[in-house]
Amino acid sequence: MTAVNDKFERIQIKSGRVLDPTEGVDSIQDIFVAAGRIVALDASPDGFLPDLVIDAGNCIVCPGLIEISARVREPGQEHKATIASESLAAAAGGITTLCCPPDTLPVIDTPAVTELIRLRAETTGMTRIVTLGALTQGLAGEQLSEMAALQKAGCVGVSNALQPLANPLILRRAMEYAATFGLTVFLHANDHWLSNGGCAHEGRIATRMGLPAIPEAAETAAVAHDLALIQQTGVRAHFCHLTSQRAVRMIARAQYDGLPVSADVAIPYLYLSEFDISDFNTQCHLIPPLRTVEDRQGLREALHHGTLSALSSDHQPHEPDAKQGPFPATEPGISGLDTLLPMALQLVYEKVLPLPDLLHRLTRGPAEILGLPGGTLAVGATADICIFDPERTWMLSAQTMRSYGHNTPFMGWEMKGQVVHTLLAGQPVFSSGD
Repeated sequence: MTAVNDKFERIQIKSGRVLDPTEGVDSIQDIFVAAGRIVALDASPDGFLPDLVIDAGNCIVCPGLIEISARVREPGQEHKATIASESLAAAAGGITTLCCPPDTLPVIDTPAVTELIRLRAETTGMTRIVTLGALTQGLAGEQLSEMAALQKAGCVGVSNALQPLANPLILRRAMEYAATFGLTVFLHANDHWLSNGGCAHEGRIATRMGLPAIPEAAETAAVAHDLALIQQTGVRAHFCHLTSQRAVRMIARAQYDGLPVSADVAIPYLYLSEFDISDFNTQCHLIPPLRTVEDRQGLREALHHGTLSALSSDHQPHEPDAKQGPFPATEPGISGLDTLLPMALQLVYEKVLPLPDLLHRLTRGPAEILGLPGGTLAVGATADICIFDPERTWMLSAQTMRSYGHNTPFMGWEMKGQVVHTLLAGQPVFSSGD
């Protein structure tokens, strides 16, 4: 598997199964790319002479994937990962756009930090990185950030990441301010005081293991609280990585009532549960925590019905030491860019979602949440393209992972579905080399 640095003006992608859920396209045809955009489907434009022909026979050609939450760890935590390393992991996974939360070091609360990340991503040239600005200065939860300046600098939304706010009035004022500028507020539904520093779901497993626990109510109470303020302020809001069946039912009701809310789910919560920490497996230490088997099933159903309109890896790479030690003392999070597509495809094989719906949750769904124009292969669209072989199997190992972070409970799993080519704005940035 290799990065690609050659530049091509005109590219023909030949004989692939073109699958674009947004445009309702699902057929064997060619795609023609020129000057970074898709110029035709199926029939070659007059006088089109390709500089590069990519044979996509037996492969699926879809819009480039969009990851709605990826910590690239730069600036500030380069010992965990860098923009260069995680951009390569993204390209190898068919991901053409990453959204970086604001909890970098320094925090994304000034245009300068936003510009720094953008420039480093452009220099790397492997994937597009967009940012969320901090809701409050320094994520301290007290003083509102300069949201207008952050939006002007390119931030696609605002969030306080996992940090609590000093009181509900600050959140209300922040929502009002964001609504004024049409900014989406990204919310992590967690009552800081109910969570009380816990590290596992409150239930039989945590009790037996003697771990400090986080009740389901920490999420559902926060959702109820946030929905009340969304209704009061009219702000567009997105709930990040919901984990409980009750929470997604609350979101479904709010959507039915017409509130401008959306929500996503992260891959680990669709496959793992509280039982996976029963041997103190620190690779399964997540915040919010893995919950019950019933919650896992509820999340799958909400993804199927569209209540959860995006699927994320919630990428959090760590150095090896971060996962070594007593369970509560280890750092939470999973490195997920390498496994986003194959783990998502498993949902198709398990009949949770049909393939077009799944790809919508990985492409146009996140694009709509982030307010981006991507996620489509329509003529005239930017040529962000993922080509993958849905039948190719491979083993997840330290050798096959591109991310600096190898912290994943899926190590050693057999994966089905592998990216063979990725194009960013009409340029090849990854090829499997076969």
